[in-house]
Amino acid sequence: MLEEPLQDLQTHEEDETLFQDIDALQSHGINVADIKKLKGAGICTIKVCTAGAIHLYAAPDHCKTHHMKGIQMTTRRKLCNIKGLSEAKVDKIKEASAKLIDPGFLTALEFSDKRKNVFKVSTGSNELDKLLGGGIESMSITEVFGEFRTGKTQLSHTLCVSAQLPGNQGYTGGKVVFIDTENTFRPDRLREIADRFNLDHTAMLDNILYARAYTSEHQMELLDSVAAKFYEEPGVFKLMIVDSIMALFRVDFSGRGELADRQQKLAQMLSRLQKISEEYNVAVFITNQMTADPGATMSFQADPKKPIGGHILAHASTTRISLRKGRGEVRIAKIFDSPDMPENEATFAITPGGIADAKE
Repeated sequence: MLEEPLQDLQTHEEDETLFQDIDALQSHGINVADIKKLKGAGICTIKVCTAGAIHLYAAPDHCKTHHMKGIQMTTRRKLCNIKGLSEAKVDKIKEASAKLIDPGFLTALEFSDKRKNVFKVSTGSNELDKLLGGGIESMSITEVFGEFRTGKTQLSHTLCVSAQLPGNQGYTGGKVVFIDTENTFRPDRLREIADRFNLDHTAMLDNILYARAYTSEHQMELLDSVAAKFYEEPGVFKLMIVDSIMALFRVDFSGRGELADRQQKLAQMLSRLQKISEEYNVAVFITNQMTADPGATMSFQADPKKPIGGHILAHASTTRISLRKGRGEVRIAKIFDSPDMPENEATFAITPGGIADAKE
């Protein structure tokens, strides 16, 4: 029985992305009540030291000179909106934070070392993995979009299972968070996929944290809960899925009059997702819908449909993949936008065991 916690400890020690509790602010004159308010708003961590062993309770002094992520990632205006924090208090918190961090510049070599923590989650199809350079990447947002029946939800379900399996380059597997906005999550489908990988149904389902979002505001609140969960269990969760990212925004905001407000709220949510993925080293996978593009027929485009969310979503997603139907159960994935992968295509199939390679 003792072996498992020991293995976990070794895994944490090998992990180079380290966190220090925000309580370190106490030593710089910030009182406990204010720190509690920050934690209540989901600001829990200071990111410390980019190398060495993890100290879950206290970090050595030389570590305290690195990134205070929670405070760094939050604007003064946002901090002032936290109940009980005045402008004077916020200034004091920002000042204390500045004493604990450096300006945040790294050499490209140091950043390259930091990127070694990035892992890839397999999609279940070797061809699709090859297209993505190994799978769904951590510390980034991967977006897939396509019409209905192109395999977006099937890919989400397969990832729920494959993320729990050990993979390439020392990936150990871990738990998954699934935020469902369209009521498409099906545990029975996961059982079928688990059979393909010979996984125990109960253990597999127990490793997936599920939440149903009902409004775009609720969706945002769930992200705060997720961040708190990742903070409580560092290194345990490896993948977060939102299926689909835009469905509730389409319902809550209608017409051109509300478009600016919608895009601002969407930008805030995507910014939160990106911060969560970087801060806790998890892979974020989102699905998106398509809409007819009235202007496409004027410019003689082959496909008069486009993903919804506009430029805000296009710029926020690190990697964008478009899906389209092939023959029968075959689907075609194409790299639509990526910082490091060439524009290319791959075929995969939707099988009873989830996403797999298409048979020739």
